[in-house]
Amino acid sequence: MSNMDGDEVQDDRGSREEWTLLFWTSLAVIIPVVITLWCSTQRSKRKIHTKEFFRKSKHGWHYTDLFHKPTYCCVCSQHILNGAFCDCCGVCADEQCLRRADRSLVCKEIMAPPRSNGTSEHHWVRGNVPLASYCLVCELQCGTQPKLCDFRCIWCQSTVHDDCIPSMTDRGRCDLGEFRSLIIPHHYLYNVNKLRRRHPEDYSKVFDLSKLAPSKALQLCTLLPPGSVRVLVCGGDGTVGWVLDAIDAMKLKGQDPFIPQVTILPLGTGNDLSNTLGWGSGYAGEIAVEQVLRNILDAEVVKMDRWKVQVASKGLYFRKPKVLSMNNYFSVGPDALMALNFHTHREKTPSFFSSRILNKVVYFLYGTKDCLVQECKDLDKRIELELDGERVRLPSLEGVIVCNIGYWGGGCRLWEGMGDEPCPPTRLDDGLLEVVGVFGSFHCAQIQVKMANPVRLGQAHTVRLVLKSSRMPMQVDGEPWAQGPCTITITHKTQVHMLYHGGEQTDDDDDDDDADTSASETESPGPHDSPRPRGARL
Repeated sequence: MSNMDGDEVQDDRGSREEWTLLFWTSLAVIIPVVITLWCSTQRSKRKIHTKEFFRKSKHGWHYTDLFHKPTYCCVCSQHILNGAFCDCCGVCADEQCLRRADRSLVCKEIMAPPRSNGTSEHHWVRGNVPLASYCLVCELQCGTQPKLCDFRCIWCQSTVHDDCIPSMTDRGRCDLGEFRSLIIPHHYLYNVNKLRRRHPEDYSKVFDLSKLAPSKALQLCTLLPPGSVRVLVCGGDGTVGWVLDAIDAMKLKGQDPFIPQVTILPLGTGNDLSNTLGWGSGYAGEIAVEQVLRNILDAEVVKMDRWKVQVASKGLYFRKPKVLSMNNYFSVGPDALMALNFHTHREKTPSFFSSRILNKVVYFLYGTKDCLVQECKDLDKRIELELDGERVRLPSLEGVIVCNIGYWGGGCRLWEGMGDEPCPPTRLDDGLLEVVGVFGSFHCAQIQVKMANPVRLGQAHTVRLVLKSSRMPMQVDGEPWAQGPCTITITHKTQVHMLYHGGEQTDDDDDDDDADTSASETESPGPHDSPRPRGARL
């Protein structure tokens, strides 16, 4: 009996130990999970509150987990690793001091009354001055001490030592610095709004194009002296087209005297229009922003044709034709198919297509696939092509490309090809389109590496293309779609003023220089395939 009782006690003790072990094991798993979920919830709440705080603030706050250089809080003067900075005035603050900074430190005012003598004041922000900046008074280097020190004017970008600022002559007067011709003085908008009796808040913030169309922002041009505005479009060719459409809307309102000149900072994938205008095939921060602004100041104005692409689907006679604007090119065939496949997959997983190099690799893979499949085979049997009303007899093609600019396909001079055959010159403002044919994706690749010439079908003021049967991929300026039987008509729409930069050469120009060492002694080519004839400059 006693043995049995002892066994029962041991079993009971073992069972309690197992349950105790199970309890503490569960607790060890559950507590970290609960803490993690609680932290995640708090982080999400904080993120929502921070986002709402940023939205209501007059500063352009951006939160960062790690500053890329030694940075000091403008409130407590302590070194900070994570916090926020204002991309408008440059104020920096750690997380604890953020709300105090928002209340006590005034951001750059876009609209404010002038001083009694009509001049602008310096707006000084203390600390975190740019590297290699020099004092306006003693001309010695600023920001050399590892602490919050020295001042920078957020308008003219002048810097001055803490000890030198009391001795400044004419301390309050700001001339807006090197880029004064690119800055709208804050008192100008104030006076204009006062004269025109507009609501004072209409133009008191910077426009966010992710929340409103560019047409609203471009109305600011009507408040400035006619012909004085230059617009820098930071994006790809599609973004440029978006802005140019808004400029066309200004013309319809009779605002021609206030229409701005447009220049480009290429951030897209192809950037063919930027390449044509001398701004390069892509920008990744290799040129300082100050130098970009200097290039804009030195740029010259050229005219560029814009075209209307009208798509009338067969059998839908009672429906209005689809109308698109074209700046670069229209195409039907393999390059449009690659663009369509790329566009379809980017819509599904946009985060995957965030790199310009990766995007070009994906284009290459789609082109390789089409070399094997040949989905656009026998295009010449499916379409009819007319140039200025004359029917063109087509060879056995897979694609037709209609170009307005010199570059195509991410940096290829399509009309020129290998450059070993004479061809008519092209211009941005001649009212003519260049029409070429390609035999397939492999032919396109050969043209891009200058191993083949395109099939030059001609130049025309009006292009008409009839798709008789089946569905074919088409694109206008990189915006693709699949199109059934239809009639495509391309006619001249208008001209716009663009800025051309001739100070730097593209990669293709460098290749040409290697082939012909005497090229450096000739005049630099303009925004056309051939050297710019007289009259291209306004």
